[in-house]
Amino acid sequence: MGTRQSTLSPGRANLALATLFLGMFVLGSAELLVVGVLNVIATDLRVSIPTAGALVTAYALGLAIGGPLLTALTIKLNKRTVLIGALVLFIVGNLALVATASYGLFLVARTVTGAIQGLFIATAFAAGTSLVPPERIGRAISVIISGVTVSAAVGVPLGTLAGQALGWRGAFGAVVALAVVTLGATVALIPSVASTGSIGGQAKYAFAPRVLAVLVLHVLIFAAVYSMLTYIGPFLQQITGISGALISVFLLAFGVATAVGSFGGGRFADRNAARTLVVGTIGATLSLLALYFVGTVAFLVALVLLALGLFSMGMAPSLQYRVVTLAGPGGALAGSLPASAVNVGIAFGAFAGGVAIKTYSVSSIVLTGLIIGVIAIPVAWATSFLRPPVVPSAEAPAPEPIAAGSAA
Repeated sequence: MGTRQSTLSPGRANLALATLFLGMFVLGSAELLVVGVLNVIATDLRVSIPTAGALVTAYALGLAIGGPLLTALTIKLNKRTVLIGALVLFIVGNLALVATASYGLFLVARTVTGAIQGLFIATAFAAGTSLVPPERIGRAISVIISGVTVSAAVGVPLGTLAGQALGWRGAFGAVVALAVVTLGATVALIPSVASTGSIGGQAKYAFAPRVLAVLVLHVLIFAAVYSMLTYIGPFLQQITGISGALISVFLLAFGVATAVGSFGGGRFADRNAARTLVVGTIGATLSLLALYFVGTVAFLVALVLLALGLFSMGMAPSLQYRVVTLAGPGGALAGSLPASAVNVGIAFGAFAGGVAIKTYSVSSIVLTGLIIGVIAIPVAWATSFLRPPVVPSAEAPAPEPIAAGSAA
């Protein structure tokens, strides 16, 4: 993690965290906005909807692969500088989307902006956790993560409405405007955060077996949830018997629950992140089990989706916390890996759910998630025994100050 500054006032630290939250919200909204306006983009760029769907895959691959690579390349730079640079490139990339009529250029720009988001995420965690005392790191992580969950719950629906009213170019134009506001806030409110360590020194700890074990847990948890959630629409229609606007209400309820879970999960991460992962994994798995049995009762399905959202995203701060702390001196680089693991888990979950629904029935997507969840429980329990590395004094990074009043 980043170096810590005791003279930074709580008020200034909170403003900085709010700025990082805003950045995660804007970038998260841009990531998922394509889903809501996919058919409009396909028509405008004269491609099929399946072809346009590759824009979602390209962004995810850019984030999962490009994010860690860019983080490694910028590991020795000041975190404030990296955040500003990432936002500038993000703005340029999205302006290219607005201006182009070429599907190929759109695909390239989406891949690049995905990698930039991965870089921003890792740098935001490194900067944000350096601004608070150790006992509040989990809550700082939860504030930053919540930018993404709130974007899914609120930003994406609003962006979809904007896309319908202004066209997809207008919707992305709004994203660019918000990114410019975020850039101004970053320049004004994020202090200078010096970085330490080399790529080799960071990688040695970031890719240690203890860290990889928690990343595997990331993959399993999100695969369990998204093997069902990817196909929740057909499930609600065919099993629960609801359709139309009611499906949106159920999804909104799940989105709100994930936002609440990510906000509240920070306190549990600060208390005992390892235990939180065990409890959360069990809770999410039991939620999937309940969904299988009560799937025909709309009211109970809504309650189960609320519980699933709370448990799954309530773990998110603890997952990030454990990866960064278990990496020790490699925390800055390791901070980019959870987002990659989450995307791998979502992709695998969507694939597994797709195979299940084609081979068996709609209800089998819940059983698929349940099986993965059952596998995740002993993995969560095993990772609870992992401890941060004992770092030789020669390898421990020397503390460097954060300029408390710096905005330059």
